Amino acid sequence: MASALDIRGIRKSFGKGERQVEVLKRIDIAVKPGEFLILVGPSGCGKSTLLNLIAGLDDPTEGAIRIGDRDVVGVPPAQRDIAMVFQSYALYPTMSVAENIGFAMEIRKVPKAERTQRIAEVAAMLQISHLLDRRPSQLSGGQRQRVAMGRALARQPELFLFDEPLSNLDAKLRVEMRAEIKRLHQISGITSVYVTHDQIEAMTLGSRIAVMKDGLVQQLGTPDEIYNRPANTYVATFIGSPTMNLIAGMAAPDGQGFALPEARLPLACPAPAGQALTLGVRPEHLLLSDSADWRGEVQVVEPTGADTYVMVQTAAGRVTVRTSPQTPVRAGDSVGLALSPDQAHWFDAASGARL
Repeated sequence: MASALDIRGIRKSFGKGERQVEVLKRIDIAVKPGEFLILVGPSGCGKSTLLNLIAGLDDPTEGAIRIGDRDVVGVPPAQRDIAMVFQSYALYPTMSVAENIGFAMEIRKVPKAERTQRIAEVAAMLQISHLLDRRPSQLSGGQRQRVAMGRALARQPELFLFDEPLSNLDAKLRVEMRAEIKRLHQISGITSVYVTHDQIEAMTLGSRIAVMKDGLVQQLGTPDEIYNRPANTYVATFIGSPTMNLIAGMAAPDGQGFALPEARLPLACPAPAGQALTLGVRPEHLLLSDSADWRGEVQVVEPTGADTYVMVQTAAGRVTVRTSPQTPVRAGDSVGLALSPDQAHWFDAASGARL
């Protein structure tokens, strides 16, 4: 049965005195049994440090980490019943695929017959049964990553930890392995924590996502909540590709709409007249409209096959519009911009917090 993971009041500092740096600033996350939690954020945000604390590779400065009903702070990694998949595969080069998968079970004195059966089951699940006699040097990057996952799966641990496991793979293989990891999680049902800086991985894999910045969780929620109701401008621009457009303006002084430098949008603002606001709108929710008062000049047109991205320079700044590939627009064209009121996101201009 899958175990819960409870992270409470976790702080982590490095160094002493004036050189002390606080990398994690009181992290609270409760992961339900069988959940797939994604820790996502830029380099230096603290996500890998938090994963290392869960794994037992380092100890927190303050706080508690519980796996199931055990507080594991101070417990060695080998006694936490976790399995970790690394970015670098970390396979033993002199061992065969079968030996790599079964090594952890051998260390735990699992009977040979049981090991052999479990290796066969995991290899079939990962579709690598035909590779069991090969060495890691004879495998492709994707095959090596499957073996690394097989070694973790064979353990049947309480908790899976993934540390950017797809970073070394090419784009096509990353897409395939994302689907494979999701399928394996659905089959195994083991509670998992996955670290990545790739927001596409976060959106496609996670049951819930913790968006991190500067040692803090900016928002914790489902992919739908993160995408459709970002907690602040940082989350709004970090999640989504292309990024959300942020447009600076104010609630019109006469209370009628959202005032831009050279236009007024017919939107109901959630703030008093004259207050500075930031309007957020996803590229797919902006429309090119000849009749719109808000206008700009097309700077760049990027066809991507299924969609075309149109970058438009306006008096309020540059915005990106996601439109159909048949849209007849070229660089230098003057275009109007419109949006639906129910697709508007409002943020406080000073703090960036959602209103």
